[in-house]
Amino acid sequence: MGIAFVSRLRRPLGLVLVPAMLAACSGGMTPPDDIVGAIRPSAEVSQRPAADMGDTGGDLADYPVEADTAMVTPAEKKRLPMIDSDEAMGIAQPVQASGVLTVPEDGVNMDAGLGVGRVEGLAEAQAGEIAEGNATQVVVDGIGSDTPQQIGQPATIPMSEAGVELGEAPDGDGYLQVPDKATTRRRQTSEGEQVAFLPRLSNPMQMPETMGGMPASEKACRQRLLKLGVTFRDVPRISRGRSCGIAWPIELSGLSGGIQIKPAAQVNCQITEAFARWVKNELVPSSRTRYLSGVSAIHQMSSYSCRTMNSQRGAAMSEHAKGNAIDVGKIVLKNGKAIAIEKKGFFAFREKGLLKSVRGDSCKYFSTVLGPGSDRYHKDHFHFDLRARKSGYRHCSL
Repeated sequence: MGIAFVSRLRRPLGLVLVPAMLAACSGGMTPPDDIVGAIRPSAEVSQRPAADMGDTGGDLADYPVEADTAMVTPAEKKRLPMIDSDEAMGIAQPVQASGVLTVPEDGVNMDAGLGVGRVEGLAEAQAGEIAEGNATQVVVDGIGSDTPQQIGQPATIPMSEAGVELGEAPDGDGYLQVPDKATTRRRQTSEGEQVAFLPRLSNPMQMPETMGGMPASEKACRQRLLKLGVTFRDVPRISRGRSCGIAWPIELSGLSGGIQIKPAAQVNCQITEAFARWVKNELVPSSRTRYLSGVSAIHQMSSYSCRTMNSQRGAAMSEHAKGNAIDVGKIVLKNGKAIAIEKKGFFAFREKGLLKSVRGDSCKYFSTVLGPGSDRYHKDHFHFDLRARKSGYRHCSL
């Protein structure tokens, strides 16, 4: 019974004794007032009088923090300046902005601020020359109107030694008047001077072959035509697929001695050269021998024509399709006699002799010669072409 009573009192007693013991242990943990005063803010400590320093009963050496703080002078307690401030840069009197900045009417003169004189630009100098009327170039007024006029004259320049060598006469002051383009052209025309011009790339004779110009073989052929006295002109390329066309065609209109080709024939240069040699070396001498007259005109019946041989279906392509052939239907002499290419009567001795001789000699110039008597397709004309055969065979049907 007694033990049970003691155990019941143990718990309330423990609850009372534990707080009492904690209060007794913590009684010496509260710092004295002098320490609390020592850790006050420096501003508050600096305001305390010297008498308060001794109230704690301690020595200054025991409280170094408070002693050092109390000995700091007001100058030393001044805050440090900012890095980018005027005070840090050493500027005693900072520049104070007075209101809103204004830009002068004539702008900010940088040259004046730097102490540099004003620089005159090229455009300004030229404008000044034109305004004063002393420009070195011709000044024209009224551009864009119907009556433009030249103002003043171009300035003269000192005559160089080169100008004297060219025969230019200086004026009284020793200056050479620069002529304009119109004066130069009039002088060249009156004196017969020749002016060299750059070649036009549109001319196939002057354009390089690498740039699509005429091959060297075609140029050489045309040079030979000129020596033979052939009248011709270059015409645009003819192309109608793989079988028809002429890469570098010419239009033949005349031969040496004033012989006309009627109508003008479109052929290649090679057949033209062979035809011109045949007329000059064979046809003209034979006509003079038999008729004492030269040839006035040659009437051709066919030159370039995109067709098959004899215009027959299924036949091979004719040399006419490549401009490599020409047909002659009539020869007109200068005495007015016209000789048709056809089978002659028994008493037409001179005509038969002429046609036979020129037809036989033509095999020296052409690879194919056909005419009256060859077949029914050539009863009224001579056919000449330069067909290339692998065997080199020449077909001359007499």
